Amino acid sequence: MIAVVGEVVADAVLPAAGIGDGTATLTVHPGGGPANTALALARLGSVARFAGRLSTGTLGRLCRDRLVASGVDLTCAVDVPEPATLAIATLSAEGAASYEFYVSGTADWGWADEELDRLLRPEIPVVVHSGSLALALQPSGDAIERLLARARTMTTTSIDPNLRTLLVPAERYRAAIDRWAGLADVVRLSSDDLEQLWPGVSPADAAARLHGQGAALVVVTLGGVGVFASLRSAAGDAQLRVPPVRVPVVDTVGAGDSFQAGLLHHLAGAGQLGGRLDRLDRTAVTAALEFASRVAAVTCSRPGADPPWAAELA
Repeated sequence: MIAVVGEVVADAVLPAAGIGDGTATLTVHPGGGPANTALALARLGSVARFAGRLSTGTLGRLCRDRLVASGVDLTCAVDVPEPATLAIATLSAEGAASYEFYVSGTADWGWADEELDRLLRPEIPVVVHSGSLALALQPSGDAIERLLARARTMTTTSIDPNLRTLLVPAERYRAAIDRWAGLADVVRLSSDDLEQLWPGVSPADAAARLHGQGAALVVVTLGGVGVFASLRSAAGDAQLRVPPVRVPVVDTVGAGDSFQAGLLHHLAGAGQLGGRLDRLDRTAVTAALEFASRVAAVTCSRPGADPPWAAELA
C-alpha cells in the first residue's frame, strides 16, 4: 500500500486559443499534484490510499468521483464543506502549462495530526508521499511535516515540492527544502523547480546538497532532455541519466505527478520500499526511471492530468 497526502484541485484548462469574443472556454479536470499521483498509482495497480480534504461542493464531488472511478482508497480522506481549490492552467501553443491558483478559504489546508495518523494504521504503507501546495502552505504544511517525521521511523518517505511561486515565494521554498530533504528518502524536482530554487545550479550539485540533508534518491526531471538521478545507498552510489520517451505532446498537465507515481509504483513492485533504500542500486533505479518516463509520456500525449492504466503500458 502506498499512502499519499495533499491537496485536491479542480484544474480548469484554458487552451492557447481558448479566449475569444469576450469569453474563455475552460475544461475542468480533477487534479492537484498529490491527488494526481494517487490516481496514477491506482491506475497502475498499486493500492493507493489518499488522504485529501474533499469539498462536498460541485467541484469536490467531481474530484471524488474521478478518484473513486480510478480505484483510489479514500478511507483516510475527509469530507469538508469548504469549496474546492481551483487552478487555471493556461496552455501555450506547445502544450506547456502555466498556472494561477484560488486557494483562500478552500478545503485543503486544515489537517489535524489525528486525521493524518490514520494513514499509518492499521497497515503501515511501504511509502508515504506528499508535496506541492499542501506541504508549502499553512497550517497543513506543519501537520504534514509532523506526519512525515513519524512515518520515517516506520517506512520510506517521498516528497515532490512542485514549486508554485505565484503563491509561495521562492525564498520560503529555499528555507524549507533542506528540512524537507531531511524528512524524505526520495525527493523529485522538475527542472523548473531547480531553477527557481537555485538558479544556475546543476542537477548534480543540487542532488549533493539534498543527499547531505538525508535524501537517498534525488531525481530531477528535465522535460524533453530526460531524467537525472543521484543515489546514495549501502548498495552503491550512482549518478545516471535516462533519455526521454518521445511522444506528440498535447499538454504537460500532471506529467510530473504521473512520473512520481510510476517511480514509486515500480520501486514498490521491485520490493525496494519500506525502509531507508539500503538495497537500492543503479540497475533498479534505471528500471524505475524508464518506467516512470513511459507513464509520464502517456500523460503528456492527451489532455489534462489523465495518466495511463496498467493495460495501456502493456
